[in-house]
Amino acid sequence: MAKVPVQFTLNGEDKAEFVESGVTLLKALREKIGDTSPKGGCQQGTCGACSVLIDGELRLSCLTLAETCDGASIVTTAGLAEGGVMHPLQRAFLDGFATQCGFCTPGMLMAAKALLDRNPDPTRDDVVEAISGNICRCTGYEPIIQAVLSAARANSHQVA
Repeated sequence: MAKVPVQFTLNGEDKAEFVESGVTLLKALREKIGDTSPKGGCQQGTCGACSVLIDGELRLSCLTLAETCDGASIVTTAGLAEGGVMHPLQRAFLDGFATQCGFCTPGMLMAAKALLDRNPDPTRDDVVEAISGNICRCTGYEPIIQAVLSAARANSHQVA
């Protein structure tokens, strides 16, 4: 298979790689670059565990070809914390026991970040809709919903 040059920004760092044509972003991130924070769940786009932000848009990295990300800005869960300080969403998930096995957590965090980036004061229904593309088999979703709402409230207090 032909190799294709791809350049993008990953979690604020410039990356340049040669990837096989047709390889998914998930595979390139995990196997080529070493960012294992997006999880490979269903590999069919139905579980959401591989969710990342590409140019601010929530995308499934298992369905996105790496070569289509040339010039893009990509954020994974590994890029949420800054200077060793957890992102407010990460802190809310930890404090609210919104993770059990943790497999869905990266996708849930990225879906929640995408929501809060476009709507910093979401309703419960907004959160439910935002995470609806992510499957969690452990929490029953309620702790996740509450954690996202808690992070939104915490952010609104920081801005005020």
